[in-house]
Amino acid sequence: MLTLILAAAISTATPVLREDNIQQIVSLLTLEEKAAILVGCGSTAFDGIGRNDIGVKGSAGATHAIPRLGIPSIIFADGPAGLRIDPERPGTDKTFYCTGFPIGTMLAATWNPEIVEEAGRAMGAEVLEYGVDVLLGPGANIHRNPLCGRNFEYFSEDPVLAGLTAAAYIEGVQSNGVGTSIKHFAANNQEVNRLHNDARVSERALREIYLRQFEIAVRKSQPWTIMTSYNYINGVHASEWPWLLTDVLRNDWGFAGAVVTDWGGGYDTAAQIHAGNDLIQSGSDSRYKALIDAVREGRLAIEDVDACVTRALELIVKCPSFKGYRHSDAPDLEAHAAVCRSTADEGMVLLKNKGALPAGPDGVTALLGVTSYSFIAGGTGSGDVHRPYVVDLQQGLSDSGFALYAPLDDFYRTYMEDERWRCAMIDGKNSWVIDRERPIEVIPSALIWEAADKSDRAFITFGRVFGEGKDRDLHYSYHLQDNEIQLLRETSAAFHEKGKKVTVILNIGGIIDMQGWQELADAILICWQPGEEGGHSVADALSGAVNPSGRLPMTISKGYEYEPTALNFPRIFEDKPFNYSFYRRLEGNKKDYTVKDIDYTDYTEGIYVGYRYFGTYAPKHVAYPFGYGLSYTTFRWSNMKVARAYAESDGALYRDSKITGYIVSVDVKNTGKVDGKDVVELYVKAPGSEMDKPARELKAFGKTPLLKPGETHTVKMYVPLEYLASWSETAGAWSIEHGRYRFIAARDASSRGLRRSLRL
Repeated sequence: MLTLILAAAISTATPVLREDNIQQIVSLLTLEEKAAILVGCGSTAFDGIGRNDIGVKGSAGATHAIPRLGIPSIIFADGPAGLRIDPERPGTDKTFYCTGFPIGTMLAATWNPEIVEEAGRAMGAEVLEYGVDVLLGPGANIHRNPLCGRNFEYFSEDPVLAGLTAAAYIEGVQSNGVGTSIKHFAANNQEVNRLHNDARVSERALREIYLRQFEIAVRKSQPWTIMTSYNYINGVHASEWPWLLTDVLRNDWGFAGAVVTDWGGGYDTAAQIHAGNDLIQSGSDSRYKALIDAVREGRLAIEDVDACVTRALELIVKCPSFKGYRHSDAPDLEAHAAVCRSTADEGMVLLKNKGALPAGPDGVTALLGVTSYSFIAGGTGSGDVHRPYVVDLQQGLSDSGFALYAPLDDFYRTYMEDERWRCAMIDGKNSWVIDRERPIEVIPSALIWEAADKSDRAFITFGRVFGEGKDRDLHYSYHLQDNEIQLLRETSAAFHEKGKKVTVILNIGGIIDMQGWQELADAILICWQPGEEGGHSVADALSGAVNPSGRLPMTISKGYEYEPTALNFPRIFEDKPFNYSFYRRLEGNKKDYTVKDIDYTDYTEGIYVGYRYFGTYAPKHVAYPFGYGLSYTTFRWSNMKVARAYAESDGALYRDSKITGYIVSVDVKNTGKVDGKDVVELYVKAPGSEMDKPARELKAFGKTPLLKPGETHTVKMYVPLEYLASWSETAGAWSIEHGRYRFIAARDASSRGLRRSLRL
């Protein structure tokens, strides 16, 4: 009898969530509980447990827990340059700093998915050990225009480079058993009026340029979540578009994860759920109520809700919070700082070198520019990280054994004390998403001429910082300012008179105008925003301890007016101060289409973004081509081969099997005198007889290991057959035209390189 009683009690006990009973749990949830799971903890209306206590201070948001069914809350936190949480907490002296890694653009500039994956593993370890479940990164939108405020978070103007970099990042982070959220899906290419701007783009450009990098990342790495963008696309809000989230993302690409809104994104909660946007973050009482009302009033099918709840639970059961992982709050920050440094080492791009580098550390160096003493590790907004420190160039050079010209060094130390105080006072009054105030550039003329006489070289650093919520100003951010030009002119005049070299270091999140000043410099090194160890990495590159091997992930044109998107992008002028009320033009849910490039932006350039445009129509307007970068050594390429790859069956390859793609190999030999790494960029020129095609498009790339002088390495690259397809708007499908294809192994998007042809 006792056995029967126990069996009956077990059979009637309320089940708890497991990996294998998700559908049963969905059937047991009330409508209110379902709404609570889907609408984040910004909502306090759920009366089952009230507001969840988000257990990681400074995290971005969480889902509601449903204790009666064993459903825990999971925690989201910002990325993508590392975990963003508060470094201090009340009641303890312990700190919770996170490693500030190089920005997304610099990760892409490495052209090395292996090093990106290593950085991702280190980021993911901090996510795990600080008790977070999903990191809100990487950012993967295309660099459509150089003035976009969030370009620093994004990878490239090219979807293949961006997609493969994103996939490596995701695989690295998720190897720790935590999730990522690739963002912002999709066509989030400007910050001005970002909540309401309508990106009006052709389906071909959308498929080939603005969705392709997401497709590559999804197919290769299966991120746990994907974050929808704030903007509209062709009149439909991204988070409310079934075609984007269900037809393309899930049905075409096979995405198996959950879709989450950007924080506060979208307007129609029922439309979001119907479209397949599973999680509404950060949540609000109005969103919670709207979801319930829509179901009760018959405007939203419960089947749509259940589908989203199912995907939410499938996410939850993968998370450390569900598995009961006891995080340490003590990740190995020292080891991760070393990863940060080695990653930044590979992303440095040497643009110019007329015998100035490597330089040192022998002799005396004159260090100039306020940014040399106030390095920029990363951008602003949610892409920022609370780092334990930032190594500036002054410290990096000193630690590497460089002797700095003392009078100049002393001058900057004193000057920067006042400037740091001034900047802190201004930043303390600003929103966290507004650009940080930067020290005012100064020209110590007398000391420059003294230094030219008593020093062996000059290094000057110029910096730019920007972030979400605001695009860059053409005059104050893209162009060098008068005082910066004056500093460079005086330094160049003084040092060149003595026959000494001047090197410019660009500590920037996005490209700047190069015209009118680059001839004043003997060498130009882009160090991007290299994370907390930046000063050390730059010193390594300047001294030759590390041979620069980064390549540009975007084109640098000869002027903004030559950009293919220059006439279709918002401009913020110096006589019109930034004003949020002007750039947020929506009343209720009524979309305004009055102001060009504010209310709507026409992507009239189509697929001709970046090098696709310049290489096809305007090669003379390029200052530095996509993929460009110099080295301290030389390389010779030879023996290029193109072979067909076939489907594998039972471990064997059959010549009559379906072709899956092409394997291209190139032998790379270090013919110089120092160790170095080289990058082989593989472009394809399509026949272009049936469809308009760019002059060439990147389809694959490979980076060598560190090669000693005389050493040879064979770089092998795989081009999936689908990478050769273009979207036919007539057929509404991908199409690979027949004819001769030229495979071009080149050093950048404009160089001739090695070529092989074949017919498809």
